[in-house]
Amino acid sequence: MTSEPDAIVVGAGPCGSAAAAGLAGHGVNTLVLEEHTQVGIPSHCAGHLSLNGLRRVNLLPLPAGIVENTFYGATFYSPRCKSFSIRFPSPMTCVVNRALFDQHTAEIALKNGATYQYGSRVERLLVEDGRVSGVIVTRKNEVETIRARIVVDAEGVASRLVRQAGLRTLDRRGLVSAVEAEVETSEDLELDMVNVFLGQEYSPGFYAWLIPKRDGKAKVGLASKHGNPKELLEKFVLKHPVASVKLRNAKVLQIAFHPLTLGGPISKTCSSGFLAVGDAASQVKPTTGGGVILGMTCAEIAAQVASKSLREGDFSAAFLDEYRRRCDQVLGFDLGIMLRARRMLDSMSDRRIDELIGLCGSLGLDKSLLGVRDLDFQGKSLLRVLRSPRVMAVLGYLLLQYLVVNP
Repeated sequence: MTSEPDAIVVGAGPCGSAAAAGLAGHGVNTLVLEEHTQVGIPSHCAGHLSLNGLRRVNLLPLPAGIVENTFYGATFYSPRCKSFSIRFPSPMTCVVNRALFDQHTAEIALKNGATYQYGSRVERLLVEDGRVSGVIVTRKNEVETIRARIVVDAEGVASRLVRQAGLRTLDRRGLVSAVEAEVETSEDLELDMVNVFLGQEYSPGFYAWLIPKRDGKAKVGLASKHGNPKELLEKFVLKHPVASVKLRNAKVLQIAFHPLTLGGPISKTCSSGFLAVGDAASQVKPTTGGGVILGMTCAEIAAQVASKSLREGDFSAAFLDEYRRRCDQVLGFDLGIMLRARRMLDSMSDRRIDELIGLCGSLGLDKSLLGVRDLDFQGKSLLRVLRSPRVMAVLGYLLLQYLVVNP
């Protein structure tokens, strides 16, 4: 890049690349700074995404090789291994190779005209006269100042720059520690169903998952509020009554660790000359920890507002707050419902979760849930099926248990 960029995007994950693609698509001179030497590596996330969500952010069809499997539904296992399954008539989700997926989103931004600079760690924001006006970068052991009129922070959960911008960071009480492994297994798995395992013994405060691939491998992981994630995963693979059978003789090929933010979005996502997107803004589903689709949705909005800011020459926090307002209009209701659902689940003992899974099965809740069409906007999806007596019975049970614990 021969001139100072108009906009800098920090981080080349899907949210950063979505912001860069939007900015560059509006004719903005955009520079993406990525601390690693290659997009998508190291990979941390399982890459389990909804197909409707991918359509919403205009990423379907994906190029060959990125999608590793598609799924019609999921089977949920209670702490005592009661099970409840929901199978939809058509595929609802897929699992992607996250490295290839991230590289694909970066290629879109590059085609739109964005520039990527790798091996560039943003150390801190450049703040002048109360306004973010660039970043301080370490590259090849040298410190460099890069100025820009807008900085979009897509650095992830670390939220260093959010704090430097004078904003309140994500709620650390909502963080869980996740571990993700890819395993090679010769056991027969139901290839078109995801497996979810609940219970405090193996994944306190969250759940464990088993996601089969079509190549004889699987992705297995969990997240927890306390305890050592690696030790919990080893225990889960070796001792869980159901998972240990499915993963018998499984060979671990690779393993990665990362935090998940479940506490809901931060209250303010912008300051003068600065916007935060994705995990940095905690734009993540509190129910599942998935943030790719919601984060990319917000990143597109951020690009629109930032482009407008550049055209009009107004970089004030008040002007950029349009970004927060629009994100709240799109996501606020659903994230609020999901946050309440997360609090309800966190308040339940293993015994109550056993009862809940048993209730779902005995009521035939799967038939009522077939009306769900969107797994990302879960609040609106709930409204679609709320008239079902089965759904009302389960919600009543959840609410009653929550009130018992939180009178």
